[in-house]
Amino acid sequence: MIEIELIGVLGLAGLFFLLLLRVPVGLAMVLIGIGGNFALSLAVPYLRFEPYIKQFKTLLWNVVANYDLSVVPLFILMGFLASHSNLSRDLFQGINALVGRFKGGVTMAAVGACAGFGAVCGSSLATSSTMGRVALPELRRLNYAPSLATGALAAGGTLGILIPPSIALVIYALLVEASIIEMFQAAIVPGIMAVAGFIVVIAIIVRVNPDAAPKPEPMKGALRIRAIKRLIPVLLIFGGIIAGLGMGVFTPTPAAGVGVFVIFCYGLILRNWGDGLTLSGIKNSLLDTAVTSGMIYFILFGAEIIKSFFTRAGLPAALANWSGASGMDPWLVLICMMILLIILGCFMESLSMILVVIPFFWPVLIVLNGGDYVTAADAAFGMDTEQLKVWFGILALVVVELGLITPPVGLNVFIISSLAKDVPMKTIFKGVMPFFSVEIVRIGFILAFPALTLFLPKFLSG
Repeated sequence: MIEIELIGVLGLAGLFFLLLLRVPVGLAMVLIGIGGNFALSLAVPYLRFEPYIKQFKTLLWNVVANYDLSVVPLFILMGFLASHSNLSRDLFQGINALVGRFKGGVTMAAVGACAGFGAVCGSSLATSSTMGRVALPELRRLNYAPSLATGALAAGGTLGILIPPSIALVIYALLVEASIIEMFQAAIVPGIMAVAGFIVVIAIIVRVNPDAAPKPEPMKGALRIRAIKRLIPVLLIFGGIIAGLGMGVFTPTPAAGVGVFVIFCYGLILRNWGDGLTLSGIKNSLLDTAVTSGMIYFILFGAEIIKSFFTRAGLPAALANWSGASGMDPWLVLICMMILLIILGCFMESLSMILVVIPFFWPVLIVLNGGDYVTAADAAFGMDTEQLKVWFGILALVVVELGLITPPVGLNVFIISSLAKDVPMKTIFKGVMPFFSVEIVRIGFILAFPALTLFLPKFLSG
């Protein structure tokens, strides 16, 4: 390994060290990127530091002004408006009115509500936090077992990263130059598999251990009718956005703009019923969106800086060349990547992990698959580069989901623990493990049957 590659390796190690110290991800990327490029300029005279610094005059603007990224603050605003309009509560109560008569039905409703809210939120951590506040009090009131209640909410929260529209999918598509619409389409079937798998797990748990869930108390009379009436417009809004994106009716940015407008108008209409979006809710939605969007854009800015450092150090190219010359089985390398993603998912937020890891993984996969222009018949994974982008992206996000509930430090588990302070962490992880197991099965299916992700984009594109 030549000297500049060694500097790149040390920079990567330094990045993970700062992340373990809980230094903000964007700041860690900026520090390592600038420091690493300065070290390169000292080691290799032709890699001058001054031209690198001059790019900062326009780099931040280029990141923020990217049209493809304009969808990010719109999706974030859509999620906050839905939360402040109490659509998350309406979603949970409406689904509960439909399935609450089944044993464990309230927990199933919580999972379904997580999937629906995740569709407009696009963040697993925000989905866990919001739906935990909405559903946990009801689960406690009905005396559900703490392990089942907290485990289902922690696992259900992971759906926010995959159910389209997803901010993580947008960022991944930009990193590998894939179609955002195709990524959204490819995520639909795996997302449905996750929801179905979680519901099956709940049904099995309450039958194996009847004490885990109380006797069903279905809603009655006017309360049930009101909950269903409030659910219908929410399903039309959320379902319309998902279906429109999945069917290619509109592109992500117009879809997000329409979603913001519709949720805003519906939130105002709800005020006539003594509920809905208030002036303070609008203000908090805008402020929260500004803060969250600023954080994401700063992380993207840091990612550009550190990507420049790693590229100048030749680290991604060296890793790709090494993997191609090593003779290792491509499937073994892919599985090792998945294991690393699970481990990193215990410590890092999903978006940050994608920005750090994908620039290294993707060049390696291209080489292992046979190159940029390989045909599906000759490729190691049985698919061309465009198909590989879609399949690997969905697979990576599903594995990142798994990392959010992996013991001992799954981030979603910590969020639910902060909402259920009287429930020991051990109990929450015990409740998560059945959902963890079904996620392993889902990953196995996606690995073994790539058509689960590739069929829908191919079918909808004709």
